[in-house]
Parts: sequence; C-alpha cells; structure tokens
Amino acid sequence: MIIELDNVELNFNKRRILYGIYLKAETGQVVGLLGRNGSGKSCLLQVLFGSLQPKYKFIKLDGQPLIKPLYTLNIASYLPQHHLAPDHLRVQTLFQILKLDWGEFIGHFENFQVHHNSKINRLSGGERRVVETYAVLKQEGDIVLLDEPFSNISPLYLDNIKNLITTEKAHKIIIITDHYYRDVIDISDALYLLNNGCTRKTDKLEDLEDYNYLNPGKLKSGNR
Repeated sequence: MIIELDNVELNFNKRRILYGIYLKAETGQVVGLLGRNGSGKSCLLQVLFGSLQPKYKFIKLDGQPLIKPLYTLNIASYLPQHHLAPDHLRVQTLFQILKLDWGEFIGHFENFQVHHNSKINRLSGGERRVVETYAVLKQEGDIVLLDEPFSNISPLYLDNIKNLITTEKAHKIIIITDHYYRDVIDISDALYLLNNGCTRKTDKLEDLEDYNYLNPGKLKSGNR
C-alpha cells in the first residue's frame, strides 16, 4: 500500500500553518516527520487521518484519490499527543476491548505485570504512553500514525517500543513524529522535515543542519 499527501493548505486565524506539503509512505516503511515545536507536525498527522479539515488537501491511496476521511475506512490507527484511553478504564479492560494479548505485552514489558488491574490514570505518564503506543501499534489496520510515542518514556522501555515499531512496519505503513529526533532518525527509513509550512525530503542527515533544524555538530553529540 502507498499513501501520498499533497497540496495541503491549512490556516488558523489568518496564519498560514501548512501550504507546501508533500509526503509519501508505503508498506514496510517507517517515515519520520521532523520539525521544530509549533511547525505543524501534529496538524499534518491530523489532516492525514481526517480529524482536521484544512482549506485544501489531496490524498491518494494506491494511486487513487481518497474522498472519504482516512479514519472512516478502518485501516488506520492514530496515537495523538494527548491521552488516548479513558482515565477510568482498567488496563485489563482496555486489552479485552481491543482484543490484545496481555501475555504478549508482558513478554515485551515484564514490569507491567503489576498493572493488570490498575486504572489507566494510576499509571505514570510514561507507563501510560507505553500502553497506548502498544495498543495503537497492534491494531489490525494498514496505517499507523504516531505523534510523540517516546514522550516521557523511561529508557528502560524505549528500545522495546522502537523494536515493536520496526517489527510492525513489515506489514504496515508507519508515520512517526517526536521531538526526540535521534530516536525518530534511528528507526526511520525515510525522513521529511517540516519547515516554514513546507515539507522537505531529507536524503542526508546534514540537510537537517542546512535547513537550520539542528545546530552544526549537533548530530555528532551524544544528547538525545
């Protein structure tokens, strides 16, 4: 499967947010979307998912124009920046509703065994992010959109999340954005930089410095 997003124009209060957009992703790929805070990365994912309606957009799925919002086709799952699961829901109930295998989850995240009967809002912010990211990744759809999946996650769980993303891409399209740019770069097969409302395909990491997304030499430093 191939999805393409083109010709997007999005304005808020007469301020132009997106206008020079092109993004292409296909099954077997992790496509990373980088950009400074406030550049419109979350808006772009929402436009693609169909939960945000811009002034203009053109989406193609396997070469055919997509007329209906993507979320209505039941082929895409989306992790927003904000909390996804209801606060009052217990972790075991969430897994039952979504038909997720608790044993498989614990195989990846052994320390979560104690949270089987916990309410979602009793988890730490990072633990909640792990559960919600796992739930979104394990849905049966062909397209996964991840907005800040690494947010507040302990280094203890980070590699497991990245390994899951890499595994799931074998039969899915995965588009990811996160301010932890090194982690996005690490797992991405293709990168786009969102800058001044436009996307730019990044063929070499030095382009991130050329477009002033990173300071010169930043890629060589060890900071996340």
